[in-house]
Amino acid sequence: MKILWIFVAGIVLASQSLFADTFLKHDDFAGVTLYYKVVVPKDYDPAKEYPAVIAFPGGAQTMPMVDGIIARNLKLEAEKRGYIVVVCSAPAAGLFYEGGAVVFPAFLEKLLTDYKIRGRKFHIAGISNGGLSSFHIAALYPKYFWSVTGFPGYLLNATAERVSALRDMCLEMYVGEMDRGWLDTMQAQAATFRAQGMKVRFTIEKAQGHVMTTLEGAGAGRLFDNFDQAAKGCAK
Repeated sequence: MKILWIFVAGIVLASQSLFADTFLKHDDFAGVTLYYKVVVPKDYDPAKEYPAVIAFPGGAQTMPMVDGIIARNLKLEAEKRGYIVVVCSAPAAGLFYEGGAVVFPAFLEKLLTDYKIRGRKFHIAGISNGGLSSFHIAALYPKYFWSVTGFPGYLLNATAERVSALRDMCLEMYVGEMDRGWLDTMQAQAATFRAQGMKVRFTIEKAQGHVMTTLEGAGAGRLFDNFDQAAKGCAK
């Protein structure tokens, strides 16, 4: 029996060490409690600088959705390439392109205090409602971001001022070939951005719907290729 308990304890400890690089955190901003998860690289050293991604899940942006985007689109490549990844769950104030935006920019400043972020700028990305959130937050606080990625996602309420705020960022817009409503909207917006000389890349994922499996698992490497490139200058 003692040997069995030692064996079980070993499994538990191994599991804890395997997932020890993902942390659930919460803080209050503007009277709103924000829950979020942070993935740090293997052998994370708080004295070192790391590139960083802030991401938003789709749907209601709940914690199960946070876990989903981490598992499918972010964790594998983040660990491989040495990125810090922060994924937020929508607070009681609403989705992040609605009332939940109140936690910014204070949340960004806290992250910059807690972690050494390369260039003191983030890449911001998200799926569906998370993509809308990414463009919304980037347009509100452009000085914090290298790039914006919606997969899918686009800028709501695209006033001249909000569009101009994105001008210096690398914009990545992915949409499924079968996601007709989003495809038409995003294609039109990408064309408008290009006509204004902005740095946007619009990609239609063949045989994909609203949720694009081509950007999951090993396919998520394409997202991180874009992040790597954006920190040096937008891809042509």
